[in-house]
Amino acid sequence: MRILVAPDSFKGTAAAIEVAEALAAGWKAVRGNDDIVLLPQADGGEGTLSAVAASASWQWHQTVVDGPDGGTVSARWLLDCGGRHPRAVVELAESSGIALMSRLDPWRADSRGLGQVIGAALRAGAWSVQVGLGGSASTDGGAGALMALGLKAFDSHGHPIGAGASGLRDVDRVEVDGLTQLPPGGVEILVDTAAPLTGPHGAAAVFGPQKGAVPSDIALLDEGLLRWSRALRAAGLHADPAFPGAGAAGGAGFGLLAWGAAVASGSERIATITGLYDHLPHTDLLITGEGRFDGTSWTGKLVGHLLTAADRAGVPALVVAGQVTAEADGSTLSLTELAGSADAAMTDPRRWLRAAGSVAARRFEPGSVTRAAVAGGQ
Repeated sequence: MRILVAPDSFKGTAAAIEVAEALAAGWKAVRGNDDIVLLPQADGGEGTLSAVAASASWQWHQTVVDGPDGGTVSARWLLDCGGRHPRAVVELAESSGIALMSRLDPWRADSRGLGQVIGAALRAGAWSVQVGLGGSASTDGGAGALMALGLKAFDSHGHPIGAGASGLRDVDRVEVDGLTQLPPGGVEILVDTAAPLTGPHGAAAVFGPQKGAVPSDIALLDEGLLRWSRALRAAGLHADPAFPGAGAAGGAGFGLLAWGAAVASGSERIATITGLYDHLPHTDLLITGEGRFDGTSWTGKLVGHLLTAADRAGVPALVVAGQVTAEADGSTLSLTELAGSADAAMTDPRRWLRAAGSVAARRFEPGSVTRAAVAGGQ
């Protein structure tokens, strides 16, 4: 029997590879002769580099860049020179992520480090670059990233604007003559949200609070993003602020779209890069998982995407989650239920992931596990 274990990370609790290894260990304890393939996944955010690095001939690189709070950080990225054209994968969270902030600062945090890492990849010869957007600290519309790539932005007095969202409120015009050109193979941003740049469903309104913005900040942050979009358009950098994904990573999606990048589903691209679609036809059971499995898991998130892919391939699927809050059939396992409480599950997640793997191995018989029937998931 062939089992494909392809979970997302349990954010703040366990990395995707740790989840996969624990589930596999639990399964092996019960059914030691089964063939288990580990393919940890990601959606463009946390864990993207680790998921990608497990496949093909990727090489790790590190570049010292400006962090989101003005300090310096050593950001990792990947380069694959094994094919016809060198390709790079960059993860925003490595250089400009919220986890790098000692204190949340919605106005001064910026994305400059992201642009510096992209620049390093281009100087290393990358023919194409894929950028995972997720876990950002800023709401600067990608201004920092573009300025690191050579764009210049000025206020009405001709002075360079400040860093972060605070600078966007002053932006009057931009100069693009020095902006680095896209590589021959282009730049693709990997997103897990369809949020537009501005408005009630935009970068500031939806994601600002988790970056430290209080209610009175939201309208002002939104105003700055709007000014930024108008300044870019006036300089000939055209991107639609309403385009799905423009609001990703505090509007960094919009900034990179204006540069000329394309947008793609992070879940779909990572599944392609890791070879998941090639494995599915030869799989007897897919085990995936995330920290919380609920109705939103079907709205573009990784686990919903994998369940849909398994369903189309006719492969039974099982979801293991820290918490299961939506109605589902027998194809889910909750660590909270296994451990007796959410606190117990989070205190020793690997123990309960191993337990879930063992329960799954005892439960599963060919044809007995089907896609979770979550409301709205059909």
